[in-house]
Amino acid sequence: MLKKILTTLTFAVAMFAAPVALAQDNQSNAGADTPFEVNINTADADELDKYLDGVGKSKAQAIVDFREEFGQFESLDSLKNVKGIGGGIIEKNKDRIVL
Repeated sequence: MLKKILTTLTFAVAMFAAPVALAQDNQSNAGADTPFEVNINTADADELDKYLDGVGKSKAQAIVDFREEFGQFESLDSLKNVKGIGGGIIEKNKDRIVL
């Protein structure tokens, strides 16, 4: 009887601990593929495409082209001057964009 109780308790603990351990592992690996910050004044189109949500190859290239033509971005809002970049994209990425 005691063996059955211990087996059941061990199983229950393992079931509750597994999601917590998995979540912690995923959090530690989350930054492995994505940097915490992307400098929009120095990043190339490939970096912008890879690391900014809602920015594909053409929008990333538009950011680089705009920067080359008009100079560095002085604020996040100045990104709105780039064709195809609106407030939604800026809002999604505001925590990772740096100047």
